[in-house]
Amino acid sequence: MAELEMSPERRRLLELSRERDVSLSKLSEMLGRNAAYLQQFIKRGTPRKLEESDRRKLAQFFGVSESELGAPKENSYSEAGAGKLPDYASVPRLDIGASAGPGALPVTETEFDVLRFSRRWLAEQGLEGAQLSLIRVEGDSMEPVLNDKDEILVDRTPRPFRDGIHVVRLGDALMVKRVASAGGGRLSLLSQNLAYPPVTVEAEDVEIIGRVVWKGGRM
Repeated sequence: MAELEMSPERRRLLELSRERDVSLSKLSEMLGRNAAYLQQFIKRGTPRKLEESDRRKLAQFFGVSESELGAPKENSYSEAGAGKLPDYASVPRLDIGASAGPGALPVTETEFDVLRFSRRWLAEQGLEGAQLSLIRVEGDSMEPVLNDKDEILVDRTPRPFRDGIHVVRLGDALMVKRVASAGGGRLSLLSQNLAYPPVTVEAEDVEIIGRVVWKGGRM
C-alpha cells in the first residue's frame, strides 16, 4: 500500500510514531504483538482495522482521540479532553465543611473545583438530574462511617424526608448527622461515635440541606 493510498487512521498512526520518535516495532511490542504487526497494518492493510483494545492503548500512549485511529467519535478517548465527554457530569466542590462534631459555622459556599462522575453511575444510584455538591467532613462524631476530611456527595434535590445521613443546618451551625424521626414533629440527630450523645430537636428548627449519598477519602 503506497503512503498516498493510506487510510486517514494509518497515516495518522505513522505520523504519531514519527513525531514521538518511537518505532512501529516497539509500538507493536507494547501491544503484545509481533514486531511486524503495525508495519503490516500500515503498509499492507492487514489487519483491516485495529483491535479495539490495541487502538485504545495507542490512543492513550499518544494522548489522542481514538477517532484519530479509526474509532467512531462517540467511542473516542482523549487524555486531555476525557472530562468533556457527554457521559460525565461535573459536580462542584464547595469550600465549606459540615461538622461531624459540635457544629461548624459555614463561611462561604464558593465552588473551588469539580469532580466528574459517570452519568451512568449516577443514574444507577437514582441520581440522574439530581442537584449535587461535594463538601468536606470536619470532626470525628460520625466515625467510623465518615472520617475527618472525607468528602461527601450531597443530594440537595427536594425529596420527601426519610431517615438517613444528612447535612443539616441547626441555627448557624452546619452538621452532618444521621437524622431519624422521633415522632411528635421532632427529629433525632445521631452520631456514629458513641462519645457524642443524640440530640432531639423540633423539626421546624432544623433545615435539611441534603442527603449524603457517597463519600470519598484517603486510606
